[in-house]
Amino acid sequence: MHSFARQTFLENMAQTSPNPLALHVVRAEGNYLFDVDGNKYLDLIAGISVCNIGHQHPAVVQAVQAQAAEFMHVMVYGETVQTPQSNYAKQLVQCLPENLNCCYFVNSGAEAIDGAMKLTKRVTGKTQFVALTDAYHGSTQGPLSLMSNDYYSQAYRPLLPSVHFVNQNDLSAIDSIPWSEIAGVVVEIVQAERGDQLSSREFLQALRRKCDQHCCLLIFDEIQTGFGRTGTLFAFEQVGIVPDVLVLGKALGGGMPMGAFIADRALMSTLSNQPILGHITTFGGHPVVAAAGAAALNVLQSEDLISAVFDKEKLFRQCLKHPKILAIHGRGLMLAVQLADFDSVQLCIQKMLDKGLFSDWFLFAPNCLRISPPLTISHEEIESACQRILSALEEN
Repeated sequence: MHSFARQTFLENMAQTSPNPLALHVVRAEGNYLFDVDGNKYLDLIAGISVCNIGHQHPAVVQAVQAQAAEFMHVMVYGETVQTPQSNYAKQLVQCLPENLNCCYFVNSGAEAIDGAMKLTKRVTGKTQFVALTDAYHGSTQGPLSLMSNDYYSQAYRPLLPSVHFVNQNDLSAIDSIPWSEIAGVVVEIVQAERGDQLSSREFLQALRRKCDQHCCLLIFDEIQTGFGRTGTLFAFEQVGIVPDVLVLGKALGGGMPMGAFIADRALMSTLSNQPILGHITTFGGHPVVAAAGAAALNVLQSEDLISAVFDKEKLFRQCLKHPKILAIHGRGLMLAVQLADFDSVQLCIQKMLDKGLFSDWFLFAPNCLRISPPLTISHEEIESACQRILSALEEN
């Protein structure tokens, strides 16, 4: 029966790599995944920063069930009043600076980046962008155009032209950009797929100044950093710089598929005319998803999960000391454990799986092990996980 399920997966679903992990998950609860054989795995990646409050939180499950019993899809986004959407939008903007007051809900982070890019071109009347090398903003053609790495993008060219790439924290490179032609700058405060590398305050301030001077929009991609992962609700709070457009995804839906781009209403209104329906989505802001996201945000705040994130980061750093660990990058519960090379990471991941730990690697930092567990992970679970990681490294 188990082999039949695996065969069905391999034969009927498009694969993203030649050798998928193919762990057969049948249940998830709290901080754990359970496979078809009854094995239990401590989840150290939270669905790539999606399940920030853990799996199957009762409040989220109840919200999903209650909304599904009322109504699901009734009309494309923006044409009918659906209180789950509007209430969640209000809940979000109440957590944000005054200029981030209008939400556009979509289905994923990549769609949100696409929408933010369209908004930026519409508002500024310009077409060129600045992005960082080795950044990942999604896999549709807009976000893919913002990817500097030819290995992932070359096969799909031509993409959007006139994207200027600069290295993270390279202040000298900023001056060589033709700023009068730039519509927007898309930047991660923590470059996730580069191995959780932090953008400096000075670098972000310099980008903010250039955008202000040249009428460009500053777009912060907080798809992975959002909802407490770095120790504050949003990472931009830690650098004291407010974007013109905030892009969210991953944990936004509380485990359900959702993305959003958020800006000032005056900017967002440009999408409603000349042409009408300047941006449109069928399922964006799906009422069941919006109910789940709102419930998850309530849990995040009411259970005060964010306040413990820095202590938990400190504990990971204290416990993960080994000659094979060359460095630990990142902030909060968004960490990259650097090993010697890709093969070392892959072997470690497999041995961790044998020890009941579920982890992963990074697109542009294949020599790093990903540590981004649910924010609900306990100190005892962190200590246990670290002991098992060190044991895996000993056998590596």
